[in-house]
Amino acid sequence: MKKIFFVLICAVFIGLGMKPSSAQQINEAPQNGLYKDDGLTNKKPIPYSSLRRADVMWQKRIWRVVDFREKMNQPFYFPMEPQGNWRSFIQIIMDALKTGEITAYDISATDEFLAPMSYWEVVNRQTDTIHRTLQRPYPPYDQYDTVIYKEFDPAAVLQLRIKEDWYFDKQRSEMMVRIIGLCPVIIRDRDGEEVPEPLFWIYFPEARNVLAKAQIYNRFNDAERRTYDEVFWKRMFSSYIYKESNVYDRRIAEYLTGIDALFEAERIKNNLFNFEQSLWEF
Repeated sequence: MKKIFFVLICAVFIGLGMKPSSAQQINEAPQNGLYKDDGLTNKKPIPYSSLRRADVMWQKRIWRVVDFREKMNQPFYFPMEPQGNWRSFIQIIMDALKTGEITAYDISATDEFLAPMSYWEVVNRQTDTIHRTLQRPYPPYDQYDTVIYKEFDPAAVLQLRIKEDWYFDKQRSEMMVRIIGLCPVIIRDRDGEEVPEPLFWIYFPEARNVLAKAQIYNRFNDAERRTYDEVFWKRMFSSYIYKESNVYDRRIAEYLTGIDALFEAERIKNNLFNFEQSLWEF
């Protein structure tokens, strides 16, 4: 009788143990999409082709501006808040500076890569303390002194400067281009006028390992993953030239303004195209 009672007690406990609990937690999150995706892009940069100094028959340095407010360039600016591996261009750069994957270079005196800067040096330069005298909105409407702290705002980065070298490779008989450096630019509003404020230069070949793993939005197909490195490699952006190498080392805005400056930028672009065409006979 005792054996039967013991067996029944064991069966009851086993049944209770096998009964699913309503308070059981789900260890796996629901699948957010057609298939399981960890959001990572483990791509490597496309290697540069070999280049000898003797093969460079002609070379021209060009500086251009990519404005994130243009429709084609909006994927550089968004999203405002990171979503997994999908981040804005400036957020990717700042995160890489913080982890030491990319080195920032001072832009105060030159656009060469001479004086390295740390992440905190970059942020502190954009942190400003403004002393203002304001008036109270209620009687007796007296004035008072206040201090306004301005911190670095990635959303204020609206442009990107590109320094690149165009050259003709006589070994391959083609005109080619290599991006040398990138410079994020903040647009300040000074009395209703837009004033560009460059932040720092980064050496593009060093940044390619980071950019090759960072996704950029593809407006035509969500299934096709594109990276920032691929966008720069395929030149899938809109830009305009603001400087070419010249004996005076001056920008277009220093000797032309308005529509004349636009025509000058277009002339420089056409000269690059016409130079290659003039090398051939048909």
